[in-house]
Amino acid sequence: MSLAEVEATARAAHAGQTDKAGRPYAEHLAAVAAGVRRRGGDDAQIAAAWLHDAVEDDALTHAWLAAAPLSPRTKDIVLAVTKRAGETPQAYAARILATPGAPLVKEADLAHNADPARLAVLAEPTRKRLTEKYTRMRALLGLPGHDGNAG
Repeated sequence: MSLAEVEATARAAHAGQTDKAGRPYAEHLAAVAAGVRRRGGDDAQIAAAWLHDAVEDDALTHAWLAAAPLSPRTKDIVLAVTKRAGETPQAYAARILATPGAPLVKEADLAHNADPARLAVLAEPTRKRLTEKYTRMRALLGLPGHDGNAG
């Protein structure tokens, strides 16, 4: 699949879905893909960025991913960043770190999730909980602290 086809597939899969602030979910996917590109990511990583939440959010199935005409590297990254039921943050971070290309995608995801402008529209308890969650994951992945907000 070309990057344009991956983007179209991701947008269609998440159509009608919104983020915690009520924004179209595709905005988050586009921001993560742009963040991967800015950080020097390759096409496989950019494709994975577009699809990074698709399996976790049940927008696309594991079977779809397995059969999709994507590089094995893209598939590996998507599976690495897909949280599993009952998984500890430590196990999740270890899988990401063990998968070539996945840390960069997760870094871009966390950077957008922790964007102070995105967090500012959330209720204080939610903003605090998410900021702490993102800060913990950045630490587990060995990423530097996020500038501005404590996350």
